[in-house]
Amino acid sequence: MSLTYSPISTDWPCQVKTPGSRDWERSATKWLRELVPSRYGSYPLLVRQPVLLARHAQIQLQLEIRVVRTALHSARAELPAMGMPESVIEHTIKLYAAEMAQLNHIARGVRVVTQALVESQNARQGH
Repeated sequence: MSLTYSPISTDWPCQVKTPGSRDWERSATKWLRELVPSRYGSYPLLVRQPVLLARHAQIQLQLEIRVVRTALHSARAELPAMGMPESVIEHTIKLYAAEMAQLNHIARGVRVVTQALVESQNARQGH
């Protein structure tokens, strides 16, 4: 099957095979299932419809990014009142910043995988 999409991108997750290769959608589904809470990854509809699973993963990541952003931006104001020493606050801020970078990287990967899944689905359906 020939696809117009090329995953030649630093955002393409190494856990997902190249579109068009054998079992690539299965590898994408497996990777996406790891990104959502386990109860969602076990719903048969989401497993059978990887585009829906990818959509849910995108939404899940948006919420996680929002949570980490809130924690990062409120750390300096709230943690001293909780008795946290400055060194712990600094380490916490670094932890949140690293997590934000990681979540943004994963979100970019989900976007490119979603695009490839949609294109693959459309090719199968003759669109």
